[in-house]
Amino acid sequence: MEYIKISLKGVLELFILGFIGFYLTKKRFINSSGLDALSKLVVGICLPAMIFYNLMVNFGFEQYKNWWTFPLLSLGICLLGLIVGFLFLPFLTNNLEYRKQFLSLVIFQNSGYLPLVLLSAILPKDKIQVMFIYMFLFLLGFNIIIWSIGVYLITFSRNRRFEGKSFFSPPVLSTILSLFLVYFKINKFIPNFFYKPLSILGDSTLPLAMLIVGGSLAELNFNKTDNKSILFLILAKLIIMPVLGLFLIIRFNLSELLGLLLLIQLAVPSATSLSLITRHYQQEDLLISAGVFWTHIISLFTLPLFLSLYFAYFPIK
Repeated sequence: MEYIKISLKGVLELFILGFIGFYLTKKRFINSSGLDALSKLVVGICLPAMIFYNLMVNFGFEQYKNWWTFPLLSLGICLLGLIVGFLFLPFLTNNLEYRKQFLSLVIFQNSGYLPLVLLSAILPKDKIQVMFIYMFLFLLGFNIIIWSIGVYLITFSRNRRFEGKSFFSPPVLSTILSLFLVYFKINKFIPNFFYKPLSILGDSTLPLAMLIVGGSLAELNFNKTDNKSILFLILAKLIIMPVLGLFLIIRFNLSELLGLLLLIQLAVPSATSLSLITRHYQQEDLLISAGVFWTHIISLFTLPLFLSLYFAYFPIK
């Protein structure tokens, strides 16, 4: 019951924000053009500001000698999602756009806010700070992957030539610039008053993103959503992925915190950022919003189950 309460808290906080966006769009306070403008604001300004602020203020190469292992872990999780997602493609429609969106929903997870909420509630205080560093380094790689490869996957078409710039979205450019400045210690010469506006803009990323997700759901015709695809998505994302995670944790005898990080990243629902990418790059939303919605709903039941199984093997002391 404790894990159910923790999971409910994290997911319901997201749903309240999403419902506000849903309501505002249904009542025409925000129209489709307004949602497009909000997505441009988040992708072009707020999210890059959040990444830039956190890297410039909280990251240092000398502090984290093995920092590169966590971005590699995020890449490994995405590759695992790609393999699992491909197994289900023969059962889906031959529509390329639909299949790409299904793959994206399996590959990319809600890797930031929801895991942070869960970990804050689960772990004792002496372990929270260590886990937050792990999370921060993991997101360093994940943000680059979803805003480069993820963008390319969703926007790719057979009739479109490869464009290298699709790998360099504003969040990716912000990450590269930040790492460059941190590596050469230029960030230490920037006055603190410069960071405050960036922090404020960054803090608005999550609520604005959830308003967009909710608004996108309001525009979606659920009658056109293939229920079979949603069932396959739930099976792939919320059952098979965390089961494989438990196997890997036990097989390689991972430490309790690293194992918990791996399990949570494999057990959380699909990334809300996918709705941002779809709208920002003006792609037709065939499955993304419905997939994000239903994986968050079903995760209310699956997340507590897999957390309980994990702690049965690795009780946190």
